[in-house]
Amino acid sequence: MTASALPARYAGLELLASSVLVVDAAGSVLYANPAAENLLETSVKQLGRSTLAALFDNGGELAELCAEALAQRWSDRRQDLTLRRHGREPLHVHSIVTAAGEGQVVVELRENVQQLKLDREERMLDQSQANKELIRNLAHEIKNPLGGIRGAAQLLERELPPAHAADLSEYTQVIIKEADRLQVLVDRLLAPHRRPHIVGDVNIHEVCERVRSLIQAEFPVGLTIRRDYDASIPEFRGDREQLIQTVLNIAHNAAQALLDRIAQGDAEIILRTRVARQVTLAKVRYGLALDLHIIDNGPGIAPEIRDRMFYPLVSGRAGGSGLGLTLAQTFVQQHLGVIECESRPGLTDFRILLPLP
Repeated sequence: MTASALPARYAGLELLASSVLVVDAAGSVLYANPAAENLLETSVKQLGRSTLAALFDNGGELAELCAEALAQRWSDRRQDLTLRRHGREPLHVHSIVTAAGEGQVVVELRENVQQLKLDREERMLDQSQANKELIRNLAHEIKNPLGGIRGAAQLLERELPPAHAADLSEYTQVIIKEADRLQVLVDRLLAPHRRPHIVGDVNIHEVCERVRSLIQAEFPVGLTIRRDYDASIPEFRGDREQLIQTVLNIAHNAAQALLDRIAQGDAEIILRTRVARQVTLAKVRYGLALDLHIIDNGPGIAPEIRDRMFYPLVSGRAGGSGLGLTLAQTFVQQHLGVIECESRPGLTDFRILLPLP
């Protein structure tokens, strides 16, 4: 039997969302459903020319499970595996291996979402740390010559000939003003590292209400801000001002993205709070966590910047500084939390998870 042949008993497997492979006693792949083709990024024809052990650099572990199933040591075996493929990202899967009779084994592979989430968080933490070091070093390198440029422009302005001072001072003022603008940018880059982390009791709903009032004052018409709060969420220890700035940066970005819908009068931002249970944040398990969502019905984040939107100086709109989300991520990480985002046209959902006592 070849992979291209589709016996009637496999027809139902075509509709499954989970990946299914059928292998024989020798480990050869007899059948793969479309979900398996997508997961393994390999066509059914190529899979049919391979063995289970050869599909992965460490495929022997999965092949051994199949051999044990054929030996009828158990009816099915469930195990979390990390399947490595040369030149590709490793697959974190939950495998279910079942003997199917006639010397065949059914292998079901489901992506391990929790492991993927942990890996993604670890990459974000590493990238954030690298960004902070880069920002700190770059800001200090810019700051020193910037003061010299501004000072030289001021001295030059004093030495201008009186007859031409009015005309030429326009140029020295351009230098001074641009130096001041860059100084403000550098100060914003260094702000999270300079300002002490002031810890006190924080009520997350007071934070959300402060942000709501600020956004509503700036956009009084055409924007509805809905509150969906869980009043049972306890106070926790944190830096209130940092958390206000975090939520404000995200909500303000949302409002800017909603300008067209604000003009139409149907723009909406939702502030939602919930309690999440048994959450792993930065490899630490917490019994309770704050689950805060800032949701808007805007056009969504452009695909080309979605993977790097937390990088410094990356902005999705003209005139944006590209620092709002970077600062938000830094402040959330200082509270031992994580920030995530899901976005598509019509819905963007920023999720902040912070440990609760």
